[in-house]
Amino acid sequence: MTYPAATGDIQTPTAAAPAHPEERSAVIDLEAIRHNVRRLAAVASPAQVMAVVKADAYGHGAVPVARAALSAGAGWLGVAHISEALALRAAGIEAPLLAWLHTPESNFGAAVAAGIDIGCSGWELERIVAAAREQERPARIHLKADTGLGRNGATPEAWDALVGEAVEYQDQGLLRVVGIFSHLAVADEPERPETDDQLAAFREVLAIARDAGVDPEVRHLANTPATLSRPDTHFDLVRVGLGIYGLSPFEGQSSAELGLRPAMTVRTLVSHCKDVPAGQGVSYGLNYRTGGASTLGLIPLGYADGVPRVATGGPVRVEGVTYPVVGRIAMDQMVIDLGPRNVAAGGPSILGAEAVLFGNGADGGPTAEDWARAAGTNNYEIVTRISPRVPRRYINEEPAAGADITAGASITAGAAINAGAAITDQARP
Repeated sequence: MTYPAATGDIQTPTAAAPAHPEERSAVIDLEAIRHNVRRLAAVASPAQVMAVVKADAYGHGAVPVARAALSAGAGWLGVAHISEALALRAAGIEAPLLAWLHTPESNFGAAVAAGIDIGCSGWELERIVAAAREQERPARIHLKADTGLGRNGATPEAWDALVGEAVEYQDQGLLRVVGIFSHLAVADEPERPETDDQLAAFREVLAIARDAGVDPEVRHLANTPATLSRPDTHFDLVRVGLGIYGLSPFEGQSSAELGLRPAMTVRTLVSHCKDVPAGQGVSYGLNYRTGGASTLGLIPLGYADGVPRVATGGPVRVEGVTYPVVGRIAMDQMVIDLGPRNVAAGGPSILGAEAVLFGNGADGGPTAEDWARAAGTNNYEIVTRISPRVPRRYINEEPAAGADITAGASITAGAAINAGAAITDQARP
């Protein structure tokens, strides 16, 4: 997906229907997105929800996902880059919108003009103020503190000065400090103490800002895992990314146990089915050979489509049976071994049958987590890397009548988080 910063043109993989839309596709269930937002909003209440739609909504499609999330109760949208935010504005989305990752070449002027909130770690402040003067419009900024992650954000040593400068510019009418935020490093491992340390550091930076006269609209720290496991991190706003796509942030805990529904199904059609003899090598390197006479099925997806090249053994479900990928995954294709079928003599062929790499797992089929294990990575990467060559197809584009936040699996204290933190209506910070 491209995000032209200077024009209103938007080019997405879904802008034009492919010639053969069913050859391969990533099917995005927008009702699953809405369900997940409602679930997370119920957990976070009374805090608001920011739906994080960076990286083309983790590969799901930023514009349709943003609209679905907003319709389900998200009050904010979040992206990494200003160019991503401008694309959402160009699509007519006017919700509060924060972009937080910049370079000296980022288009701060366009962000100010479009009413986009800008994350500020320190060095950006002078450029943001210059853009506000140029646009003759106050900038909306969120000051970011580094509470321990070691990436963006002002260090504790630099925080006092940053807050002081921001207050001076706010008094001059050049900006408004809308928010103060930070980001957690290990919330997906609830037993680790660093989250407590980061929370304490965040409270300290909030106190410093308050003493300097800053009264932000929103304070935000929690990501998806903290939203689910740490009510004390919710403050005024939670930023949920992975969760709105229905994926679990916790090792050993499924989406269903958290009351979430995976929204993406990656599927294609088997493009070839043939009998081969014992000892037949498969794919580049011939690292796999059949143990006996067998039938091979060719799956027309590969690493150019975003399937990890290293994920040999990844599952593919065909006609209710899950087969592991054998041999090396190539740029455009991979192979499954069906066992002996003797297609040439009239045995069952799967040519043209649907092949599902991953989906919601409701029928016992493969999930993004299964592919993550095969590739030695996480479920975030599996969905995000599905390339624009795989057309996105959207289902359930309109909200289901009578949908409510209690539909589906409930989130309980017993099934919540490995650390045993209950998701309850505990006192908020």
